Amino acid sequence: MIYKSAEDWRDAPHKRVLFYGMSGLGKTYLSNMLRSSGDWFHYSIDYRIGTRYMGELIADNAKAHALQVPFLRELLLSDSIYIGSNITFDNLATVSTYLGKPGNEARGGLPFEEYQRRQEQFRLAEIAALNDTGHFIERALSLYGYPHFICDTGGSICEWVDGNDPDDPLLTTLSQQCLLIRLNGSAAHTQELIDRFDRAPKPMAYQPAFLAAAWDEYLKETNTQPGDVDPNAFIRWTYARALAHRAPRYEAMAPWGITLEATDVAQIRDTRDFDRLVMRALENHD
Repeated sequence: MIYKSAEDWRDAPHKRVLFYGMSGLGKTYLSNMLRSSGDWFHYSIDYRIGTRYMGELIADNAKAHALQVPFLRELLLSDSIYIGSNITFDNLATVSTYLGKPGNEARGGLPFEEYQRRQEQFRLAEIAALNDTGHFIERALSLYGYPHFICDTGGSICEWVDGNDPDDPLLTTLSQQCLLIRLNGSAAHTQELIDRFDRAPKPMAYQPAFLAAAWDEYLKETNTQPGDVDPNAFIRWTYARALAHRAPRYEAMAPWGITLEATDVAQIRDTRDFDRLVMRALENHD
């Protein structure tokens, strides 16, 4: 770790952190709180994916749908209007919409092969965005003058790394650049995430092998043909399994940095609270 003690953190002129963990545990809350202090640069992996690595894919998909409408088709082909993605840190809906859900096309689903193709595009985009962290650390300081830096990751980072591999290339690079901070939730947090997802299911990214196995299992369990799958039913069925699949992967990443409990994170109100919590975690780190 780049900070080996509480004193290292306290005295560091440049504090650099990377937050990871399940969605809904406070990564973006912490990032926004630190950014609002004025000294922290907020690098959002999901925003980078949507603007740099998948922006054209997202816009082209929207154009393809618009071209099916005669009125819009004529305007688009004559360059009278344009379609773009209005993505923000707080609104990443265009990325989720592009990822989509597999199943019955009449119910808003995608053919499974197309869904897999978009999943692979996202995997490559997220890895590329994570590898851009060092560039943005340098840019934040040299261009904008921010002394401190936050990398706010998506929930799927654990799918592309192997915490049990001491030579994992992505974790090795990231741990040399930032203090990796895992936000850890309780069983109650997990159930709350499941309940929230059940009320409003949203697209998410899966490890390819996990996705293929889940799809085959769902088809067998429900005795459903691929083209008849209810997209929302599938991703609801998959979500709890995906969280269970990710839990040990997050756990394996934990020794690469420190862990903060979501209940403690929820009590943080300013940068002093955050510093105290990080220093306590560093003191307790084996």
